[in-house]
Amino acid sequence: MEKREAATTSIIRGGDSLVFAVNGERFELSTVHPSTTLLQFLRSQTRFKSVKLSCGEGGCGACVVLLSKYDPVRDEVENFGVSSCLTLVCSVDRCSITTSEGLGNSKDGFHPIHQRFSGFHASQCGYCTPGMCISLFSALVNAEKTPRAEPPPGFSKLTVSEAEKAIAGNLCRCTGYRPIVDACKSFAADVDMEDLGINSFWKKGESKETKISKLPFYNPSDQICTFPEFLKDEIRSSMQWNSKTYSWYNPFSVEQLQSMLESNLAENGTRVKLVVGNTGTGYYKEILDQYDKFIDLRYIPELSLITRDQKGIKIGATVTISKAILALKEGNNDEFHSQVFQKIADHMEKIASGFIRNTASVGGNLVMAQRNYFPSDIATILLAVGSTVNIMTDLKHYKLTLEEFLGRSPLDYGSVLFSVHIPCWEPARNGSKKSSTKLLFETYRAAPRPLGNALAYLNAAFLAEVTPCKTSNGVIIDNIQLAFGAYGTKCAIRARKVEEFLAGKQLSVNVLSEAIKLLGAIVVPEVGTSSAAYRSSLAVGFLFEFLHPLVDAFLTKPSKIISIHKQFDIENVASSLSRKLVVESNQKYYPVGEPITKAGAAFQASGEAVFVDDISSPTNCLHGAFIYSTKPLARVKGVKIRSKALQDRVAGLISVGDIPEGGDNVGAKTIFGFEPLFADDLTRFAGQRIAFVVADTQKLADLAAESALVDYDTENLEPPILTVEEAVERSSFFEVPPFLYPAQVGDFSKGMAEADHKILSAEIKLGSQYYFYMETQTSLAIPDEDNCMLVYSSSQCPEFAHSAIASCLGVSENNVRVITRRVGGGFGGKAIRAMPVATACALAANKLRRPVRTYLNRKTDMVMAGGRHPMKVTYSVGFKSNGKITALHLGILINGGFSVDISPIMPRNMIGALKKYDWGALSFDIKVCKTNHSTKSAMRAPGEVQASFIAEAVLEHVASVLSMNVDSVRNRNLHTVESLKLFYEDSAGEYFEYTLPSIWDKLAKSSCLHQRIEMIQQFNGSNKWQKRGISRVPIVHEVALRPTPGKVSILRDGSVVVEVGGIELGQGIWTKVKQMTAFALSSIQCDGTEDLLEKVRVVQADTLSLIQGGFTAGSTTSESSCEAVRLCCNILVERLYPVKNELLDKAGSVKWESLILQAHSQAVNLSTSSYYVPDFTSMHYLNYGAAVSEVEVNLVTGETKILQADIIYDCGQSLNPAVDLGQVEGAFVQGLGFFMLEEYETNSDGLVVADGTWTYKIPTIDTIPKWFNVEVLNSGHHQKRVLSSKASGEPPLLLAVSVHCATRAAIKEARKQLSCWKGLEGCDDSTIFQLEVPATMPVVKELCGLDNVECYLKSLQLSVATS
Repeated sequence: MEKREAATTSIIRGGDSLVFAVNGERFELSTVHPSTTLLQFLRSQTRFKSVKLSCGEGGCGACVVLLSKYDPVRDEVENFGVSSCLTLVCSVDRCSITTSEGLGNSKDGFHPIHQRFSGFHASQCGYCTPGMCISLFSALVNAEKTPRAEPPPGFSKLTVSEAEKAIAGNLCRCTGYRPIVDACKSFAADVDMEDLGINSFWKKGESKETKISKLPFYNPSDQICTFPEFLKDEIRSSMQWNSKTYSWYNPFSVEQLQSMLESNLAENGTRVKLVVGNTGTGYYKEILDQYDKFIDLRYIPELSLITRDQKGIKIGATVTISKAILALKEGNNDEFHSQVFQKIADHMEKIASGFIRNTASVGGNLVMAQRNYFPSDIATILLAVGSTVNIMTDLKHYKLTLEEFLGRSPLDYGSVLFSVHIPCWEPARNGSKKSSTKLLFETYRAAPRPLGNALAYLNAAFLAEVTPCKTSNGVIIDNIQLAFGAYGTKCAIRARKVEEFLAGKQLSVNVLSEAIKLLGAIVVPEVGTSSAAYRSSLAVGFLFEFLHPLVDAFLTKPSKIISIHKQFDIENVASSLSRKLVVESNQKYYPVGEPITKAGAAFQASGEAVFVDDISSPTNCLHGAFIYSTKPLARVKGVKIRSKALQDRVAGLISVGDIPEGGDNVGAKTIFGFEPLFADDLTRFAGQRIAFVVADTQKLADLAAESALVDYDTENLEPPILTVEEAVERSSFFEVPPFLYPAQVGDFSKGMAEADHKILSAEIKLGSQYYFYMETQTSLAIPDEDNCMLVYSSSQCPEFAHSAIASCLGVSENNVRVITRRVGGGFGGKAIRAMPVATACALAANKLRRPVRTYLNRKTDMVMAGGRHPMKVTYSVGFKSNGKITALHLGILINGGFSVDISPIMPRNMIGALKKYDWGALSFDIKVCKTNHSTKSAMRAPGEVQASFIAEAVLEHVASVLSMNVDSVRNRNLHTVESLKLFYEDSAGEYFEYTLPSIWDKLAKSSCLHQRIEMIQQFNGSNKWQKRGISRVPIVHEVALRPTPGKVSILRDGSVVVEVGGIELGQGIWTKVKQMTAFALSSIQCDGTEDLLEKVRVVQADTLSLIQGGFTAGSTTSESSCEAVRLCCNILVERLYPVKNELLDKAGSVKWESLILQAHSQAVNLSTSSYYVPDFTSMHYLNYGAAVSEVEVNLVTGETKILQADIIYDCGQSLNPAVDLGQVEGAFVQGLGFFMLEEYETNSDGLVVADGTWTYKIPTIDTIPKWFNVEVLNSGHHQKRVLSSKASGEPPLLLAVSVHCATRAAIKEARKQLSCWKGLEGCDDSTIFQLEVPATMPVVKELCGLDNVECYLKSLQLSVATS
């Protein structure tokens, strides 16, 4: 093995250099490692940093580039987006790459895509934005090649639907997607301009023509040259290119391929990888360095052909899925064939995402299914239509059915899948059947994301030949083919027994019931498959969907295929995404209050914004990766790197023993305590850092860490504490300081005594949530003179990271300097959890005296992150018959993990959010448990989001017991001014600040709540397999201002530099600070101050320049930073007034630039700092809002569609309505992920197993509300607030519970119906249930009834029997 690894460096000889272009620049490589990805090359060997590594799996879109290929014969350029983290650089020979910098930039001018992303406020942290821009650009370029009519000036040939789907595979954690969708839709020729949201281009009420004229003009004829002429010339002059490398081969014929395979097989031990798109490595995480040789199959003509004839379509194995889709859509003259091929194509469009389908091959997908048991959709749908495959071995071709291929032993590496043939089907033609036989074909999949980019729980495809029965109105099944896959079996199967049973039978309820019974015994997931019963129920449900419409049908249409899905797929909601936004700007404090564009948005879009990992590596820089524990409690006896070759390339293995004398084993610090940087003799949770391996490249460091072998010993150790119940048994708790433990409200015993009804000891369990910031944890440490250390960290609290580093190194804090410019998404995860990453880099740099950096791969980040606090809740509640709560008691066990972090704040946070209702009396017992799990930390609205759910769950339970409408129960328990004062005391503020009652009523009207409730009742009464629900919920969210520093300096030319303690995370703090600076300095009232906004620059946080920066968290850092800056500006204005008065006396008017120049000449100090300390009596205040959400639940699959969400949120006098609107939408969608989608699962040892985009699903464009209406309420003057503003970052996240509650309402209707089918009408038990968080498809389906199809059929059988 060692010898093989050492031999894999490719040397490209002589004229066979690898040549390609990046943004028009020529690159020629004479040496390259064959496993090098395009992303690795671009980020390490070019100046183009817009391509970002986020997941490394092709699952997020952050690394998307445009790949262009030139065909000299047709003189055509083919353009398509690809995932550069999977594309091997050796595969892009004679290709051209375009990144977001290549579209435009700050020096040459931004592209209209960049300008519109900026103007529509579609970039927050900016980490995902360049990939989004390229995905859209790819769609624009290809739309122009279509034969559609020319669009109006300024638009493209793109449709609105295509514009939305262009970014379907791109993830964003900040925005909630709506502004991104608007930016994309603005290019579509069929866009409704009224449907586009708030932007910086036009004002409300302007005409359509004016709006169009103000959009940055897009001219397709001015398109970027995606393929430079010099590269075309090189291709024309050398039509055939063959690398002749030691390890990368491009065979141009089948014979050459066979020769290579034979020679490699003859070389004992040689490992060969056949390559097309290399997308499979995104799933299997294959270590490419293990291969000796790579053979690129794309240049063999026979493997890349698509041919069609009367018998069907033959698709070569290397044909990409995207090209196969196009070929299938071209169809056939025969109506049935064209519809079958169209449906296969439609299903294929739900596989992965566009930029994966563009390089992933059909053959590669089938080989993965056959060899690795990949849960393929393609295998299943092609199996149903009787496809065949062509296998080549020793130049001999073998034809197999796809079923035979999937069932045989794994394909060996000397054999090659050559092609797949999809046959045309003809109905039987014998006598009277000639005109009456019908062919039916449908495909199915149930997956967490409707548009793809997610593996299916189960997929299926059915093909049937049916004829009408002559003696009755029934249908006879002449022939049927049923294929199922991805349900927890090795490969897709044909349900032969069911097929044989159905063949020749007249379809009836009884026949269908028997078929379903047979199927239930066939589709059985293997032991250990998640949601096994759910997957089996999907198979039953899909077969029911296919056949039930035919039970009583008489087919009268002359066509050969009929649609049978109308009762199962109701599409009377908008297919495209729409929104209505209401914001008000405030001119009083101009430019504060204006919805100006986020600072830096355009160069974030172009990829010029510099994140930590974009900083060029200093000379001799090393890269690190963490080795972490996989055991919850064990002795660490030793750590070693398995591979000798990797051992030789490792520069160091840093562990607890490398902490210098005088230093401490400190990785992170809070006011509550510290967290060890490394495990010492014991590792105390799975995911704990054991060592930090350092090598010359990040790739080598990651490989070394992955191959590390840790020697564990668990003898004579107590069992680990892995549940909160075990923590209670062993009294393992973190101390909560008395000043942080909230006070009880009222007399619980009295309240329970007054109650008419009681619910005792009901339980709720809540899981964790991962941050999924697009930029993973990253840091760069550089040793400096005099034993100093400079650290660049992606951190929300550089001040605390600074202190932790100094403690670990055993040096004074003035020897450490931490710099943070911007963070690629934080959400609390870049606060405490970022500190150990920076500290480890600093420790390694200190020991090795060389710069050390790291960028955690997504798996390591997810394993170590900790995330949101899980908890177990027990509640007892007393209430009146009218729904008024009289008393509530909560027993809450919070899983804090192993280290204290910020866990002691959780009780206070939770009770603050719980108090949003008038509970009469509120008592609680909250314990923060210390367990052998990864340390849990703050995540956006920590504790508050869980508490909001608990409050709603209690009220839902009460309403169910009383058989009352839950909205009326909520309404009855909203606070009065008096009860608000009782529960929140001084935080409640003045009576006029309590805006929730008016918001509550206003939202009911603006969302047409009561009319929609009636419409939903009618819908549910007439639809058996879809149920809708609607819910309105309020929030009362308490926040606190914290002391914050600021510094303002006016330079000689009148430009202004600002520093604040707050970090730009994407929340717009720099934008608001710029606005505040311009407003405050303009009070000097001289000429030119109206343009001050453009003169202000906010610079990076530097812990030695501006101390006491604190935490950027809790939603109030923006307003605190603005106030700190205003204090500075007031001091500067005071210093400038005498100078201004002197100039006025001389000239009569004063220009800003003249004033500043004169002040400099008079030695006026034009730099000042401040430290804003909020008044104790007003530092806490309440935020109010409400949301109405409507959902539709599919009772067959458990899928929940969010049809509409309406939000009104009180921002006070917003400092920037556009920024605050983005925060409201982004927070809501992140909350939606917590409540509906995101499962942060661990194994029995507490080790995270949901460790990538394949297993952890955040919201995407296809899982957010179809209609999303948001009003940012301008609620008036708040004297004690910063210019009357209020927070927006976290409170709206709590409103996402409305989606969960609406889902519960829909499930309630489904359960009532199920009870009816079971003959249990009126059974109260059906409406009293707990809906888990997250309410994923399996969870929802189980509550709707895993056996609901069987129950329905039994009810039909009973009905037939009795009639």
